[in-house]
Amino acid sequence: MSHMEPIPETLTQTRTYTNPVYKGYFADPFVWKHQDIYYAIGTGAAEAQGQIDEIADATSTDSANNLRVFPLLRSFDFLNWHFVGNALKRPDPALGDRFWAPEVAYSEGKFYLYYSVGHEDKNHQLRVATSDTPLGPYEDVGEPLVDPNSCPFAIDPHPFRDNDGQWYLFYARDFLDTEGGMRAGTALYVDRLESMTKLSGFGKTVLRARSDWQRFLANRLMYGEIFDWHTLEGPCVRKHEGRYYCFYSGGRWETENYGVDYGVADNVMGPYSDAGNETGPRVLRSLPGHVLGPGHNSIVLAPDHKTEYIIYHAWGINMAARQMCMDKLIWTLDGPRCNGPTWTPQTITEKV
Repeated sequence: MSHMEPIPETLTQTRTYTNPVYKGYFADPFVWKHQDIYYAIGTGAAEAQGQIDEIADATSTDSANNLRVFPLLRSFDFLNWHFVGNALKRPDPALGDRFWAPEVAYSEGKFYLYYSVGHEDKNHQLRVATSDTPLGPYEDVGEPLVDPNSCPFAIDPHPFRDNDGQWYLFYARDFLDTEGGMRAGTALYVDRLESMTKLSGFGKTVLRARSDWQRFLANRLMYGEIFDWHTLEGPCVRKHEGRYYCFYSGGRWETENYGVDYGVADNVMGPYSDAGNETGPRVLRSLPGHVLGPGHNSIVLAPDHKTEYIIYHAWGINMAARQMCMDKLIWTLDGPRCNGPTWTPQTITEKV
């Protein structure tokens, strides 16, 4: 009887990870892939607490690296992340000492780092810096993307490239009107990028807060008045089956009410609708006793080139630090959902 060779099967291997995937303080995580290497950039403890100067004074004699902002991580396998340095050469200290929510875009051989800088939680402006390599150093181009005189608070820039190659910048800014049931507060906006460092100036509102779970603080003193302040922030756009999904985080980032929801549109500039979220965020929300305040997400493909993962930060139950987590993004008939937040071992299956 002749020996029959078995039909070869696609070799796969299963690996596991447990959130958080990086032990250090790493908020607002943005992950991207370049030449088969994964990179992550985020808001570190010093950036969040306004301690850039103190770190510069206290660390080694390498003054060039002391004055760099935003921690960078690198991973060769998507699961193990290691700190590789800080990304941004600090711009003019007069701009402020709070640096928030960096994201990186790659276009025509250059890397562009979008971020906000300001004083405490006021007067944040959007900036962009450039580098020839993903790890930097990134150098600020020298002027804000949005005029601080007409927009005194702008944060969380998210560059998005449409299929035709056109880039757009989504970000969060303040709105004080309450027409049509909208709530005063921080909400989402989009503008077309004329170049990677210049906006068209003809932007549109993406989404406004309209639900109680999006409340940041009642009776908040802002712009010389008292407001019932609501917040939508951390936009992240994904095109799926011809429609545009703008993920965002709503509520107050220090609380368990914070979570991830989304709006959907047929056109990149809108109009967007997040109808259906009135009782709370539909993609990620707290699981009391395990994970609190999951939010400010980015989305990236796993090494299998097809499975999407939502990368986000979350607090542990002791609220000691915001740390980077990831879970599978699932597209359902009701829209995008997530198998998370998780805190137990999760498996990733991939081709060998």
